[in-house]
Amino acid sequence: MSASLSLLGPAAAHSSPLRRWLGGAVLALMLLGGGYALLAQVAGERGIAPTAASADIEVKGITVDVQGKSAEDARANGWREAQRKAWEKLKGPKLSDSQLDGLVSAIVIERERLGPRRYIATLGVVFDRQRAGSYLGGAAQQVRSAPLLLIPVQESGGAYITFEQRNPWQRAWAEFNPGQSRIDYVRLSGAGGDSLLVNFGQTQRRSRAWWRSTLDQYGATDVLMAFARLEHQFPGGPVSGTFVARYGPDSRPLETFTLKADNPDAVPEMLAQAVERMDQIFTGALASGKLRPDPSLRLGAGGDIDPAIQRLIEIGRAAQARRSAEAAIASGAVPRIEAQTVTGTEPGEAAVRSITVQFATPDASTFDAALGAVRGTGGVRGVGVTSTAIGGTSVMSVSFAGSLDELAAALEARGFSVRRGANALAISR
Repeated sequence: MSASLSLLGPAAAHSSPLRRWLGGAVLALMLLGGGYALLAQVAGERGIAPTAASADIEVKGITVDVQGKSAEDARANGWREAQRKAWEKLKGPKLSDSQLDGLVSAIVIERERLGPRRYIATLGVVFDRQRAGSYLGGAAQQVRSAPLLLIPVQESGGAYITFEQRNPWQRAWAEFNPGQSRIDYVRLSGAGGDSLLVNFGQTQRRSRAWWRSTLDQYGATDVLMAFARLEHQFPGGPVSGTFVARYGPDSRPLETFTLKADNPDAVPEMLAQAVERMDQIFTGALASGKLRPDPSLRLGAGGDIDPAIQRLIEIGRAAQARRSAEAAIASGAVPRIEAQTVTGTEPGEAAVRSITVQFATPDASTFDAALGAVRGTGGVRGVGVTSTAIGGTSVMSVSFAGSLDELAAALEARGFSVRRGANALAISR
């Protein structure tokens, strides 16, 4: 033991090959461990691919209990009865079984029990839209919404899960067929980088810059959030679910409802019902005009620009033109011409000048708060962000009717700590 310790003692600190080898091995293991930790965040079995959306008319949850001459005959009788019940549920005209056979494209077995001459089942019936549409009237195709990113969040035992691991709420949305819905859902599988880009933390963010970046990744224009909280009364006992439908970057609530499953085996059926109810809530919100496109998420999308934002753009362009002109004069390329400043001022008002302001932005909320506070400062005519560094120091260009010292005093009055520089300020709280 003493011989082994001497190899690692002070005398061998700079000369022992074994010590250097051990140090290199430890460093390699640390590097490998870090790489494994990063890989573990996006690897593993966490994706559930959504089912293909079909425009056919599907009626779920049809229960049948019939008898027949044999097991096969009982099943055939059960399927015919399910077709009739599903057609009645759609309020279609009276048709014969042979006519219904020509309209049905599939029978979905949700649950069934077979006996020698008896058939008990819960079935889904899928009608071909083109063939059945002529009997059901023209209510078929209505205008759908813009693409909306769906974020399902499950809360269980105090933990919030989206795509970090497979969960029943994610699976219920993956198995939902949105073909008949007026909502154009953008459903993620949860594989790859989805668990990093779209998680519970994303639902708490309010920064439009974060949201625009995320939505652009998936070709969506806005966001829908479906929250589910599952509470187990005791192991193997009833499970109650509280569901909240929300929309928009500000996570505005639409409606809350509760469902109950008799035991854990009935939870998937309860979640499937919750998904159908959520879709009805979102569809109702679309019809009532609540799901309007958020204009703050469409900046630069080619649509109409808010007049205030257009004014900021014009001020930024004017400031850039002034800087270019000053640079040309300084280089001697253009002779200096003294003239009275008339642009952007009223009689008796100070000239508007552009001042660079640096501000600490440890997170997105601080970034938004600083921009809002500076915009609301008296004398400020416009604010343009020239550099964004979340977790560092960002830079904005402030168009201010007054001097540098006057802007510094106005910002100090709003609670900022201000440091002065050459035509520049650094602010913090």
